[in-house]
Amino acid sequence: MKGNANCENVVKHYLSSINEQKHLNAFIEVFEEEAIERAKEIDLKINEGKAGKLAGVVVGIKDVLCYKDHSITCGSGILKGFKSLYTATAVQKLIDEDAIIIGILNCDEFAMGSSNETSVYGPTLNAIDNKRVPGGSSGGSAVAVQAGLCTVSLGTDTGGSVRQPAGFCKVWGFKPTYSRISRYGLASYASSFDCIGTFTNCAEDAALLLEIMAGEDDKDSTSSSSKKESYELEEEQSKTYKVAYLAEALNHEGLSPQVRNVFQDTLSKLEEAGNQVEEIEFDLLPYLLPTYYILTTAEASSNLSRYDGVRFGHRSDHAENPEILYKKSRTEGFGPEVQKRIMLGTFVLSADYFDAYYVKALKARKLIRNKTLEILKKYDFIITPTAPTEPFKLGEKNKDQMAMYLGDIFTVQASLCGLPSLNIPFSNKDSGLPVGVQITGKPFNEKELLQAGNFFSKL
Repeated sequence: MKGNANCENVVKHYLSSINEQKHLNAFIEVFEEEAIERAKEIDLKINEGKAGKLAGVVVGIKDVLCYKDHSITCGSGILKGFKSLYTATAVQKLIDEDAIIIGILNCDEFAMGSSNETSVYGPTLNAIDNKRVPGGSSGGSAVAVQAGLCTVSLGTDTGGSVRQPAGFCKVWGFKPTYSRISRYGLASYASSFDCIGTFTNCAEDAALLLEIMAGEDDKDSTSSSSKKESYELEEEQSKTYKVAYLAEALNHEGLSPQVRNVFQDTLSKLEEAGNQVEEIEFDLLPYLLPTYYILTTAEASSNLSRYDGVRFGHRSDHAENPEILYKKSRTEGFGPEVQKRIMLGTFVLSADYFDAYYVKALKARKLIRNKTLEILKKYDFIITPTAPTEPFKLGEKNKDQMAMYLGDIFTVQASLCGLPSLNIPFSNKDSGLPVGVQITGKPFNEKELLQAGNFFSKL
C-alpha cells in the first residue's frame, strides 16, 4: 500500500457510497470528519513506512460494541443518547493496526432477532433485493460489506447472528471459537454464547482480522490463554478433507428446495474434488433450538436487568416511585422482542421452573457438545446449510415467531458448543438469491476452517 496509497481518497469513496445508499439503513451513525482526519494521519504513517497491518482498511462496527466517546445503543430506545466510556478490546486492536472506524452499524435490538427488523432505527434492507431482509441480528454489518460501504465489518454471533446474515447477503461470515476474541466492550446478550465475528469479501481478510483481534485479555476472564498463531492462508490447496453432513438437516421439513439444491450441489463438488463426504445421524437436532432459547433468554434476563432507568439510559418521565420508575422505563425503552425474551428468561429461572427448564437445558447443552465433539474426532468438519431458506421478504415472518426462530436451526449447534463456524457465500442460479453453506470445525482450529472454506468456495 506504500507509494500511491491514499487512505483519504479511500475513506471519501466509502462516504460517498454510504450517502448514495442511505435507503439501505445499514449505518445509524457515520463518523465523516473523524474518519477523514484519521485517514490523513495514516497517509503520513504510510509515507514514513510506519503504518500498521490494516492501514487503509475501513471498518464498520455493530451497535453493540463500545467505542470510546461514541454512541452505543444496541439498536434500542433504552440506550438512546448514551456514549461509551471505553473502547472494546477487539476494536482497539484494529485501531492499533491503523484501521479506520467509519461508523456504527444497525442491528436487531440487543442482538435479538434474525431479520434486523427489531431495531429501534427501523429495518436494514438487503442490497440484492430491497424487499428482502438481510438477516440478523448483524444485518447492518452484513449489508455494509455487501453494498461496498466499508472494507470489512464487525458483528456479533450468539446463535448465528454473523453467519446467517452473511448467508443472506452473500458475504463471508466468520464466528471464531468462544473465548478466542475478547468480549470486553461487547454489550452482553447471553454471556456464555456471545462472540465477536467478522464480515468480509474473502477468507483471507477474515484470517487477517482474526490474527489481529485474537488473544488473551486481562479485562475478560473468559478469554482464552491458548497461544496465538499466524492465520495466514496458504495459496495452494493440496489437502483433502473428511466432511460430515447431518441426515436430519438435509431432510428437515423447514429446508427449502432452493437451499437443498445448492447444498447438494456443494456436496457433489466436494466429492468430485476428492474429499470424503459422509452422511451421519444426529438425533439431537430437534433439541438444539429449545436448549438454545432457554439458556440465552435466561442469561439475557440477568444481563439486561442493569437497564433500569436509574444509572444510565432511558428514564421514564412518568414515575411516582422507584418501582414504577423501573417498570415504565423498561416498558418504554425495550421493544417487544426484547421484552418477550426477558420474560421467558425470568420464567425459566424462577424457583418453580429452574430445575424443570434451566437445569435440563444445561444438561442438554453438555450432551449436544459431547456428541458434536465425538463427530469432530472422526471428521474434519460438519457441513450444513447456513439457513433453511433464502432471504425472506420484509415482514413475512413477523406474525409467525416459530418460523423466525427456526431460521437458526443450523447455526445454534456451533454456538451451543462454542465451536468456530464459517459461512461460505453461494447463490441460487435460478433466483439469483444468496444461499450460504456453513462449515463448523474443531475448537481453536480456525486456520484450517478458513483454509478449507476458501478451498470449498472455489470448486
